[in-house]
Amino acid sequence: MQQDLQNFQKRLGLRIRELRKRRGWSQEEFAHICGLDRSYMGSVERGERNVTLASLRAIAKALNVKLSAMFKGLD
Repeated sequence: MQQDLQNFQKRLGLRIRELRKRRGWSQEEFAHICGLDRSYMGSVERGERNVTLASLRAIAKALNVKLSAMFKGLD
């Protein structure tokens, strides 16, 4: 179970990174737009964090995508 969660977090982090890079934002710019700390955003993108719903909502809003789109195909 723990391994499944870690794999999911990594896949989600990669998806967030991919969406950020498509917009041409640096990690620092993106963190600022989301209202999150840059080091926190880095750990999210590396899959090291179990991200809160509030953070996911801020990330999705900044990316202008629905939360469901961030999770599509990750399960």
